[in-house]
Amino acid sequence: MKRTALLTAALMLASSVAFAGTKTYQATGPVLEVKDNMIVIQKGKEKWEIAKDKDTKVTGDLKVGSKATVQYTMKAATIDAKADKKK
Repeated sequence: MKRTALLTAALMLASSVAFAGTKTYQATGPVLEVKDNMIVIQKGKEKWEIAKDKDTKVTGDLKVGSKATVQYTMKAATIDAKADKKK
């Protein structure tokens, strides 16, 4: 009985992770710029400009020079599919 319950719980957890939705990524580094609609952080040798809006949750004192970790997702804004040309 315990084995069945554990197996059921494991399957439910695995299926919830598989269908959880959009994958979340993170970038951490010093803040180079902050505006109402974006933040720029230095990640390694690259500058990352990440959009933000009124719904973005910010904790702590976000300002230039502080270190920040940004959680983000990748979402398509538009998709333009075209048919293959015939040979």
